[in-house]
Amino acid sequence: ELQRKAEETELLKMELQMLETERVRLSLVEEKLMDVLQLLQQLRDLNISKRALGKILLSTLESCREPQPGKAHPFEVLDALHHELTACELLQSQPLEKAQSHQSLSNPLVISC
Repeated sequence: ELQRKAEETELLKMELQMLETERVRLSLVEEKLMDVLQLLQQLRDLNISKRALGKILLSTLESCREPQPGKAHPFEVLDALHHELTACELLQSQPLEKAQSHQSLSNPLVISC
């Protein structure tokens, strides 16, 4: 009985560790997604053309064509999209104060079409 309880406890510890790992992974994905959505909001506020936005998206998808081993593909795509958006010239030329003041006035996650 004691042996069975010890094995059950060990299995529960392993399951808890796996759940914690998954929680951390999902937190990282959520954080990256929030960053990407904020960058998209800033670009929308700067009236980026659909053509330019399409080029950013196509460039992202091209860079993620072959999934890297050991890295979750959705996170890889989000990471690449974040990199492409931060490299966007419109965002780099935008004054920092304007971006910060505008972010505080609106919800950065609402993107209207």
